[in-house]
Amino acid sequence: MTRTRLFGAALVLSAAVSSGAGLLLPASAAATEPPAATGSVLTGVDDRSLHLDGVVNARDLGGYRTADGRIVRSGKVFRTAELGRATDADLNALTGHDVRVVDDLRTSFERAASADRVPAGATANWDDIIGGDPAIVLKSFSAGPDLYRAFITEAGANAGFASVLRDVVDTDGAVLYHCSAGKDRTGWMSAVLLTLLGVDRDTVNYDFLLSNFYRNAPAGDAVNGVTQPELDAAFDQVDRSYGSFDNYLHEGLKLTDGDIAALKAKLLR
Repeated sequence: MTRTRLFGAALVLSAAVSSGAGLLLPASAAATEPPAATGSVLTGVDDRSLHLDGVVNARDLGGYRTADGRIVRSGKVFRTAELGRATDADLNALTGHDVRVVDDLRTSFERAASADRVPAGATANWDDIIGGDPAIVLKSFSAGPDLYRAFITEAGANAGFASVLRDVVDTDGAVLYHCSAGKDRTGWMSAVLLTLLGVDRDTVNYDFLLSNFYRNAPAGDAVNGVTQPELDAAFDQVDRSYGSFDNYLHEGLKLTDGDIAALKAKLLR
């Protein structure tokens, strides 16, 4: 199946979307160090990486301990940048990881500029998160806190993020989701899922900031990487719009208690 939403012609503005996968720093730049790991980080950065040749910021979302002592399973959910440059070896590797669903969070312009290569046997779904409002697309030029607030307030965003979570529940195999660089839309999707599972905020921040390491982006660079105030803005907007994260899950994303229980049953051990 493919889920789509229609939106305006202003999408051409997203040609320079801040999440563009082509904005990596040159290889000659000094290597970026990973953020300091919390006590709930159980998987090292090398083990977490999918080690793909043509896809940046490709990693496993598992290997974190929750506040109640459980562990997020590895091999069930992957986050990456866009798959347009995936090599044949990359696709074979994703097939080997049992990827059955690929959820694309990009706009139509981004998809036209770099169409995904999908591993054999996987279903491709499209959930445009930011394309519905030209003002939001403009914000994406420089990322920043306003873009992250839009992940909560933009009309189509909730439905898109919720669709990915339901795919995780319904898929017999692994789910991979991505935007262009795998850092902004993908970063918030990951923060939502880890928080839902009971991972503490400091560890959620760690996973978010790992994009700087995998993309070799210096601290404070919101174009090539991510910054902590961006993620803080999204969580703050959740509280402003819904009063609590739990209300966001139920009222914003329209998840039921059964959906949440199913996600925990599938992803926690």
